[in-house]
Amino acid sequence: MPDETPRRPGDRAVVLLSGGLDSATVAAAAKAAGYRVIALSFRYGQRHAVELEAAARVAAHVGVDEHQVLDMDLRAFGGSALTADIDVPKDRDADAIAADDQVPITYVPARNTIFLSYAMGLAEVRGADDLFIGVNAVDYSGYPDCRPGFIGAFEAMANLATRAGVAGDRPLRLHTPLIGLSKAAIVAWGTELGVDYAQTISCYDPDAQGRACGACDSCHLRRQGFVDAGLADPTVYQTD
Repeated sequence: MPDETPRRPGDRAVVLLSGGLDSATVAAAAKAAGYRVIALSFRYGQRHAVELEAAARVAAHVGVDEHQVLDMDLRAFGGSALTADIDVPKDRDADAIAADDQVPITYVPARNTIFLSYAMGLAEVRGADDLFIGVNAVDYSGYPDCRPGFIGAFEAMANLATRAGVAGDRPLRLHTPLIGLSKAAIVAWGTELGVDYAQTISCYDPDAQGRACGACDSCHLRRQGFVDAGLADPTVYQTD
């Protein structure tokens, strides 16, 4: 698995934590590598806001040093099935998802750029030189802000836009340990790290009780990941 070793024991890292499978794995990986984890979550007007309850559970389970939840309202922009009155795509199998070469309607415009910018600011204030984000270019390659080119460009920008970066002695590093992994590989790694995936939610359209719909793209990919990893899926679905 990727080597995300701190430069010094006990270094701080800001980890974007949505409460989903991927971000929980990244938080556990950063903690296991020896970082003091500062988790950062966002209430941005997402229809699946129950993920914030999951983020709090994951933060407690991983044992982060600090968990910040910031408020913004991306519903003002709309343009996504997660922040506007647009139907979430349902009942597409893995082949249909993979064959779709369009940017998915569940893409939230500029979301990772916005989130990472906040993370960059928090990192400066907390004296952290490392950011972690659970982007994946295998299962979600249609998202432009989950691709290696974007990650490299943001890291370069961050080191031009921050006091620490300009000083040059400890440039900011942006870690994406899941970017080239399949969902099955992520699930297997997280299980080794002790992630309790029953505490997470990946669904784009859960009900008020936090039960996954079982039909959106994210649910399909998550379910298949557990199948391919040969592990039991602890997700509570609305149809159970």
